[in-house]
Amino acid sequence: LTSGLDNKCSVYPLTFDKNENMAAKKKSVAMHTNYLSACSFTNSDMQILTASGDGTCALWDVESGQLLQSFHGHGADVLCLDLAPSETGNTFVSGGCDKKAMVWDMRSGQCVQAFETHESDINSVRYYPSGDAFASGSDDATCRLYDLRADREVAIYSKESIIFGASSVDFSLSGRLLFAGYNDYTINVWDVLKGSRVSILFGHENRVSTLRVSPDGTAFCSGSWDHTLRVRGMVFRFPVCERREDG
Repeated sequence: LTSGLDNKCSVYPLTFDKNENMAAKKKSVAMHTNYLSACSFTNSDMQILTASGDGTCALWDVESGQLLQSFHGHGADVLCLDLAPSETGNTFVSGGCDKKAMVWDMRSGQCVQAFETHESDINSVRYYPSGDAFASGSDDATCRLYDLRADREVAIYSKESIIFGASSVDFSLSGRLLFAGYNDYTINVWDVLKGSRVSILFGHENRVSTLRVSPDGTAFCSGSWDHTLRVRGMVFRFPVCERREDG
């Protein structure tokens, strides 16, 4: 599943013959009127959610390519989204250039909660493992935690020495740690409960654009503008492997 500057979301098969042209198997599903910034399968592999620079999010049927639901409310480009854990219901959260994080009901298309405490673009959002909260990372150089039951911001993760934006966030499996990639090439690890920084990780040679914790919680992978993916164990010291792409 890919999205990009061509305003489309494309689906590729994971299995195909070695002699087949993978590009020929590509299927374009979603069409926005501006670039796609994020896409994700829902709990079913027959539907996808997209976020776009046209200021909307949308739910699509993969087979037919039909638009099932659109989500209007952001006042500028939508940069990120994250689907709630399956046991918590049909909701997702989005963040954008309007500094807002918005929680949506996929069935009604309505915004059910909105938070506007960041001072710049929200680049990344991620649900807490329980689904009762979510974190955000922003160009204002902070990450924040929002409690959905309390309907408010409950923590800010920042230091005076951090002046570059946070591009991507994810939680450890337990939810105790928050990993955040920054535009100064570093990854900061935060204690979610204490609000303090546990570790700062170096190694990338350009801005960190994305990161994700593995499903079993034993490692995480970060991607960077330096053309590398780095996988680290949870000891936070050294990459355990690296893949480089030239060009």
